[in-house]
Amino acid sequence: MAERRRVTVLGATGSIGRNTLDLVAHAPGRFAIEALTAQTNAEALAELALRHKARFAVIGEPGLYPTLKKALAGSGVEAGCGPQALEEAAARPADWVMAAIVGAAGLGPTLAAVRRGAMVALATKECLVCAGRLLMDEVRRSGATLLPVDSEHNAIFQALRDEPVAGVERLILTASGGPFRRRALAEMAAVTPREAVAHPNWAMGAKISVDSATMMNKGLELIEAHHLFGLPEERIEILVHPESIVHSLVAFRDGSVLAQLGQHDMRIPIAYTLGWPERLDVPTPRLDLVAVAKLTFERPDLDRFPALRLARDALRAGGTSPTVLNAANEAAVAAFLERRIGFLDIAAVVEAVLLEMASPHAAGMDHILDIDQEARRRAEGQVAKRARRATGTG
Repeated sequence: MAERRRVTVLGATGSIGRNTLDLVAHAPGRFAIEALTAQTNAEALAELALRHKARFAVIGEPGLYPTLKKALAGSGVEAGCGPQALEEAAARPADWVMAAIVGAAGLGPTLAAVRRGAMVALATKECLVCAGRLLMDEVRRSGATLLPVDSEHNAIFQALRDEPVAGVERLILTASGGPFRRRALAEMAAVTPREAVAHPNWAMGAKISVDSATMMNKGLELIEAHHLFGLPEERIEILVHPESIVHSLVAFRDGSVLAQLGQHDMRIPIAYTLGWPERLDVPTPRLDLVAVAKLTFERPDLDRFPALRLARDALRAGGTSPTVLNAANEAAVAAFLERRIGFLDIAAVVEAVLLEMASPHAAGMDHILDIDQEARRRAEGQVAKRARRATGTG
């Protein structure tokens, strides 16, 4: 990179955002911050904006705008708030945009960055799950560069570099198996939120940690992989790999298999996208294969982890089924974290909502958002029904 690359981070206060800014700080003179956003953490956003000399800082929750404005007073950093300002941040003239806003809220800002032809590092699963066809159509129309940040998709992206997709036989996504890989199904009914967020390998937020525990995260990643790499569902395999060293593999028609290995540190895939097409020096521990000693793989148990089946069913059904899957799952995970339903109820709620709702072709962003809201409403109904049943009141 001969010139300084201007960077925007959508979701700057989350783990992906903070790791991105950590990498920027380790490469002084190579990057400049255009805009930073957060949803509710105004104090942390202001601190990051001041430290990294951002031009623009946006808080998603309008009620927190006075806090942000006060913290940035006299600094020269422009402040904004609300969904429109989030999209404005994405549309500003940054060369590279990290899309790391969790949930369906990240759809609008990510599309705004894509539509202006930016280089977009995608860390938001929901964008491709909810609106995969729409997003990929916009990427092709605008000439944007979409760089996957999830360690699994980033691994495939690296393995496919300069390889024609026509030579690919199948993609193999690896999964850690989460904290309940060996837990009996009967015991999983009593799992607490605290247990579910205790991931054995990765430090992640509560929602994605629960998704890892149910293995819904791998189902969502399967849908992402379909859109990113253009392979049908039946040619995308999932294997449990508890060491989390092999991040994914690509099997080719000639029998060759390429794998990407590395420490379970999200700075590695983030750095691959941040420096694209170059590689950056990254201050992470180096992989010691002798210390690792062994790499193990096993097939996931679909009886204990029905979320994988639900994701495949949704992808096969097409239309807006993946949008329903994602929205119902977000609502169910939130209910579990609030202790309103049990751990095994998460997949049950999602399946019930998928059965209730049709899957018409997505007619555009407004239609997708309407489907998303309806799925959440129905998921809340299912949550209430299970809560009444658990207390014997319904």
